[in-house]
Amino acid sequence: MSRDVLARQALRQIATLLTLLDRNRHSPTYGCFDRNYWHYRMIDFPSGMAQEFVLPLALAWSLDIPGNPYYRDPSLRDWVEAGILYAAKSAHGDGSCDDYFPYERAGGAAAFSLLACLDAAEIIGLDHPLARDFFDKRATWLAGHQESGRLSNHQALIALCLELAGRALGTDRWNTAATDRLAQVLSWQTDEGWFWEYEGCDPGYLTLTISILARLQQINPSPQLAEALARAVKFAAHFVHPDGSFGGEYGSRNTYNFFPHGFELIGEQNPDALAINDLFLKGLENGKGPCYADDHIIGHHTWNYLLAWRDFRPNRPAPLERQQGRTYFTEAKLLIERRGQTTLFAALNKGGVFKAFDGDKLICSDTQFSVQALGRNAVGHLIDDYKADLSEDTIAISGSLGWAKQTRMTTVNLIGLRTVMFTLGRFFPNLIRRLLQGLLITGKKAAPYAFQRTFVWTGEQLRVEDELSATSWAGVTDVALGSDQTSIYVVMSRTFQCGQMLPWINLREALNDLEPGEPLKLTRTLPDHHSEA
Repeated sequence: MSRDVLARQALRQIATLLTLLDRNRHSPTYGCFDRNYWHYRMIDFPSGMAQEFVLPLALAWSLDIPGNPYYRDPSLRDWVEAGILYAAKSAHGDGSCDDYFPYERAGGAAAFSLLACLDAAEIIGLDHPLARDFFDKRATWLAGHQESGRLSNHQALIALCLELAGRALGTDRWNTAATDRLAQVLSWQTDEGWFWEYEGCDPGYLTLTISILARLQQINPSPQLAEALARAVKFAAHFVHPDGSFGGEYGSRNTYNFFPHGFELIGEQNPDALAINDLFLKGLENGKGPCYADDHIIGHHTWNYLLAWRDFRPNRPAPLERQQGRTYFTEAKLLIERRGQTTLFAALNKGGVFKAFDGDKLICSDTQFSVQALGRNAVGHLIDDYKADLSEDTIAISGSLGWAKQTRMTTVNLIGLRTVMFTLGRFFPNLIRRLLQGLLITGKKAAPYAFQRTFVWTGEQLRVEDELSATSWAGVTDVALGSDQTSIYVVMSRTFQCGQMLPWINLREALNDLEPGEPLKLTRTLPDHHSEA
């Protein structure tokens, strides 16, 4: 398997990153990567997360990749240095930074950008007093900061940052805090191998946590961390699809994330980790990878791909073996079932959201019922404690639809948020974050529509029976089954992936034929696509 596909994908993004960067050395925002701030002047503060982009630029500068036009370019090195120093200049006095609103003091943005600045400074050989003071303040702030919500990838990242900052500055001041953060992450790992991300398991974010923990294992090897990584890899192996794509809307955070670097780092001890990467690389070569090339999230995958290219293991294992039959993770409530050439991936805690493959071809992607009613949207894919019954050939899930989270920023809300953050909110940013998490991510309100979804296996053929009921269809203007719909706010979700080109199933006409109180029913047979409504 050629590693160069990783480098090609990453180097393609470097020009975009340079466009986002203020490269004018006489500009007061020289080194800022938030183009909305320094160029368009659409916002009143720079996002601290954007300074993460110094790392992919530093890697592009340092790696002798075939056809790399950025290798050892002196201007690129200057711009990396400017980016690190701007991260220092734009930070709050305590070393923290903002991401979405002023005085937010965002833990994720602070950790991602610190990791990037630490690694980039080492790569280009930067030893600047402003940078060193910044590393000290940012690490100290992270050591004492606990954000709301269970985000394992953030906590693992903080542990890594504290380790690297201590080494860069020659101090052991944060050793205890780093150890405590790592212990917290490991306590959030389930017996099934995955780590909590808000309300459940997201295979995509799991690969990021693996990537971070693999670096920690490289720095400070320990049997406990090695065992945790082995269990995480074993779990992740189930979610590389037959076409090489990974994850999707059945995860708790709806991401197609895949971070390959950690799998390479631990590949000598765990050949399955390399086999996972090989299948993903095959999909990447065939155009099955997601697109993360927007102004805010372009950095994560770019630096991770370049690191995976740098640390690529030359000896590759045999392909992963795919066992026939059913694998059900009871805590994650994720199910994989293979019968012949048909493979099902389903989330029972999201109403039976699923993907189905015929061989290596995606033939169905289904994000459950979506109802437009009275100007609102009710969906069947919000995480909930749905009723699920499993037998040898049948899987049945039932429950109520929930109202989708479609809150948008308005002028009044924007002014209100600014007012709060410039007064009391600046002293209680975690409270504001917790309120926004409930509004945009974790809170759920039931809608007056009930569903039942049943998967029935007959040999290698899968029949999907759906039923939607309501006490009244009055006010309902549309019903459909989405192929890629999500309804909570997640930074890394709603990216394009070619499987999303599968069309939605429009059920509006079937709705028009219903008598009052009569349920809407749909039956589909896979993989032959025959359906009846």
